[in-house]
Amino acid sequence: MEMNTRKHALVLFTKNPEPGLTKTRLMEENGGNLTAVEAAALYKAMVLDTASVAIHALNNCLHDDCQGNAFRFCISSPAEGLPLVQEMFKAAFPFEEIEFIADKGRNFDEHFDSCYRQLFDRGYHAVVCIGGDLPGITPDLVCRAFHSLFRLEEHSDCGAMALAPCQAGGVSLVGITRETPIVFEGVFYNPQGITALDALIDIASQKDIPVALFEALSDVDYGEDLGHMISVLNAMAYASRFDDGILVPARTLDFIRSTGLAAISQPNESKDPRELIDG
Repeated sequence: MEMNTRKHALVLFTKNPEPGLTKTRLMEENGGNLTAVEAAALYKAMVLDTASVAIHALNNCLHDDCQGNAFRFCISSPAEGLPLVQEMFKAAFPFEEIEFIADKGRNFDEHFDSCYRQLFDRGYHAVVCIGGDLPGITPDLVCRAFHSLFRLEEHSDCGAMALAPCQAGGVSLVGITRETPIVFEGVFYNPQGITALDALIDIASQKDIPVALFEALSDVDYGEDLGHMISVLNAMAYASRFDDGILVPARTLDFIRSTGLAAISQPNESKDPRELIDG
């Protein structure tokens, strides 16, 4: 690596897909449609598909465009499950260089903050973090997040931030640079009930941090999210025939088809005149 090359990290923030501890809100005992084993298997498929997109983005998008920048794919996971996480990723991607982080803390906020601090301490300049349940993410979104961070920080004394929302006021992608003055305490677990997206924008506005905001990208927590994802992935599979920028999440689609899952909508036979429909 040249002396003037800056290095950046794309991080998948995840944990080991253990039955009974993974995607529990999708399980039958919690009102979902999946067994504990199926919920864990779905998460494993989603996280590996998300990783495939991440690797594709770094290998085929960023390296072509960003001279003077080097990029690394990282996995951040709690220490107790990290050996199994490493085993899973090394089995799925045996020829990829992946850096692993054991994030630490008492809650999600502290684990998230720990991930960034450790990577900045290792010399990374810009860090973009995505969740593991985003099989619908595209390489283009990852590339745009990094490019926006580089562009915004050129005219900023407070670094830069990149955000992609998800449903319910959450965030599915968070990117910051080393100089960005932010601690994630109270962002995801907010005692006042402020959404994560609002909390991040509040921090940015108070400290004058420039923000790049991208299109919403849904994750999967509840049955309704899963139904939405199924429709989106089916659409992606078809649209990929006409757009080579779409990377089809094959593992997740295989799981959906093998279990017979399908998105459904209540039949709607309403024939109300247009002027009577509440738009």
